[in-house]
Amino acid sequence: MTPDRLPALADLDRAALAVLGREWLLHGHLQDRVGMALVMEHLGREEMQQVAIEEWMAASPVYSLRMQRAFGFTGHGVDVICKNLQLDIGAPHEFMDFRFRIDDESHGEFWLAHCGALMDVEPMGEDFVHGMCHTIEDPTFDATAAATNPLAAIRPIHRPPRMPAGRIPHCRWRIDIVTDGPPVAPHPHQAVVERSRAATLDLDVPDADSDAEGLGDYSGAFDPDFRLEDLSHRALVIALGEFALQSHLLLRALLLSVDHRLGPDVVYSLTPRLIAGWSGLTAQRLRVAFDLPSTSLGLATMLALHPMLAPRDYVGATISHDGEVVRLGFSDCPAAHEADAYTWFAGLNGPMDAAIAGIAAAFDPRAGCEPVPPRADEVAAYVLTLDPSAAPAAEPPDLAIAKISTGARFRFRDGTARLPVLT
Repeated sequence: MTPDRLPALADLDRAALAVLGREWLLHGHLQDRVGMALVMEHLGREEMQQVAIEEWMAASPVYSLRMQRAFGFTGHGVDVICKNLQLDIGAPHEFMDFRFRIDDESHGEFWLAHCGALMDVEPMGEDFVHGMCHTIEDPTFDATAAATNPLAAIRPIHRPPRMPAGRIPHCRWRIDIVTDGPPVAPHPHQAVVERSRAATLDLDVPDADSDAEGLGDYSGAFDPDFRLEDLSHRALVIALGEFALQSHLLLRALLLSVDHRLGPDVVYSLTPRLIAGWSGLTAQRLRVAFDLPSTSLGLATMLALHPMLAPRDYVGATISHDGEVVRLGFSDCPAAHEADAYTWFAGLNGPMDAAIAGIAAAFDPRAGCEPVPPRADEVAAYVLTLDPSAAPAAEPPDLAIAKISTGARFRFRDGTARLPVLT
């Protein structure tokens, strides 16, 4: 029997790539819905907020500069800062509905017509709202902008707690280049993230576009109404690779902060729970976004589209489907050679085995996963099956944590697509 060919990013058309891109942006954003809940099992709310600050300050400047290089927008002005926000997992389109106005090179504004993060924390009370919208956002907005210009200052015009209640836009901020102000200093953890293989990896990029539709980069004027559909096919494939790396870098920054506070044993125990809940939720969202069937082929297709297993240049994942068997292998890749444990890859052949099984079960609770001996060029391998007659497994508690977020139920305006392998 010949194994089924599963879709690669290059196989998808522009519309499907845009759907997938929004899902990957939201995936990166939702890491903290599980991550911060797990941190709070060990630390109080105020210390958890400091972990979130360190996480975003260490990662977002690194991947902001990567995105500038990938899409050819350079400079030190407000327009460059806003372009970065449009391509940042911290601002997934529609769920975090950023709107922009550029006054000149040194001045501008943005506001959120809808803030999914606020929808998540408002039911938790004013202390959590203040913690996110004041304590966390003040230093992290500046750190992201500082990748473009250390003299940039992002300051609120208004922000939650919402007064009057239900106020829209949810918040409004100014961006100013303050030439006589103190420059923003990078967080010490940023240097650690910068040295990682994830940060320094040169992704393989597709050949030139075969057609002229869409923007090949973002070197032109800032577009306040930018959508992923505006990009060319080649640019979308590049964007998705960078979105996936943003998630890896943000996870690295989170685990680095957890290690400094709680030690490696907590990192080792927390990571598979985070991956099972967070990436399990993404598995469910991908099933809906691409109308995947509850079959072994649907399961294999979900894995082929999952950002945790991308970019292939970094994680070396290979997925094959043959009959009723799905095989997931990991080659000897850059992720296997990070110099620390600040990656889920460090748990392969150990606690991550259960997390991968949890992702499969999130897609369909009748799915099973078992580790198998890897091939000579692999570091780990798994066989996954989906038995329609099997008793459904109970939903794991860490997936239940992820599904507390409104992001679990959020639907994009252009939220679904069909895949060539399934049509």
